[in-house]
Amino acid sequence: MKMPLNALRAFATVYAHGGIRSAARELDIVHSSVSRHLAELEAWLGVRLISDAAGRRGITFTPQGETLGRVAMAGFRDIERAVTAVQESRSGRSVTISTAPSFAARWLLPRLPRLEQSHPHLEVSVVVDQKIDNLQTGDIDLAIRMGRGPWPDVHCEPFMDEILYPVMSPARFEASGQPTQPSDLLGARLVHDRDPHASWEAWRQLHGPASLDVSAGPRFSSSDLVLRAAVQGQGVALARHRLALDDIASGALVRPIKNAVVALEAAYWIVLPLHRNVRSGASTVITWLKEQATYSDTVI
Repeated sequence: MKMPLNALRAFATVYAHGGIRSAARELDIVHSSVSRHLAELEAWLGVRLISDAAGRRGITFTPQGETLGRVAMAGFRDIERAVTAVQESRSGRSVTISTAPSFAARWLLPRLPRLEQSHPHLEVSVVVDQKIDNLQTGDIDLAIRMGRGPWPDVHCEPFMDEILYPVMSPARFEASGQPTQPSDLLGARLVHDRDPHASWEAWRQLHGPASLDVSAGPRFSSSDLVLRAAVQGQGVALARHRLALDDIASGALVRPIKNAVVALEAAYWIVLPLHRNVRSGASTVITWLKEQATYSDTVI
């Protein structure tokens, strides 16, 4: 005979509420049905679960009933929590985006309120992760990646281009004599991004001077840290325009050399899992992201 799951659930509810009538109200069935379920479960187990003696709660359990009640109640609660989590994570309104920490903090999060205003029915979650293989799970709807794609085993769409240029704090700008030309950076303390696509060497090759020392200076593992270091006056950073724009607009950073940039085509990508349909909510977010990319980051 198969395990009587309905009877087990009824017993777990009786144990949780300490009575048959209250369990019946919770289960939305008549209390006689609860009693039948308990009798069925005891017959299937071959042991008594409920004692004949009445306790302060109106019902007492045998030692076997206490043991089974605790485990069954915990088990059904775990199942309910798991079901709720699955419903929330995969609801039609829920969209999960995976992206790098710097992009999440500097570009995506400041713009999410606009998405909420335009599409109030959506619930967007952000996962900070730079791996591509996390798209193989069912939890991530889309990823935004920085770098030179495309990557294998995923569907990649170019999302945004990028330019790099020097930035510095206002205090360092004044202390450095208000530099305006690449040669004015000779002797300056450079702040480096460990991302090879955002290297000072690429900028020096395009704009010079040839004697600019691009080997010295502190190095940081994210564009966000690079910009924070520049804001604090630790040196001159080679910034990603789309990530530095808010700091420049607020005056926290100065762009001293206006026309010396390094252009990065297809610097950001929208990455989607293969062999899985894009849900309608994710399609809405992708369209919105592309709209944001076209008008919100005017080069200054």
